[in-house]
Amino acid sequence: MKTVMDLYWKYVVAYLVIINLISFIAMGADKRSAVRNERRIPERTLFLIAIIGGSLGSILGMKAFRHKTRHKRFVIGMPLILFVQAVMAFYLASKK
Repeated sequence: MKTVMDLYWKYVVAYLVIINLISFIAMGADKRSAVRNERRIPERTLFLIAIIGGSLGSILGMKAFRHKTRHKRFVIGMPLILFVQAVMAFYLASKK
């Protein structure tokens, strides 16, 4: 029998997969817009997506599309966001 917590973790994992896919795609879309000299996704939006759980997808998108890799704000900020999220996750998981 499934408990409420089992169901909860399934939703958490599904959310993280979706938000990281969105952040990866956002990095690719912004790179494409940059190359085409079109309207860009604001940096604030890219960071917001990372903060709400898409930091890993953002980092992978930066590497895959070679995008924002010269901007210290992104090179330092995205891994820092991921680190803080990981520390928070371990803390919350240990508080059973």
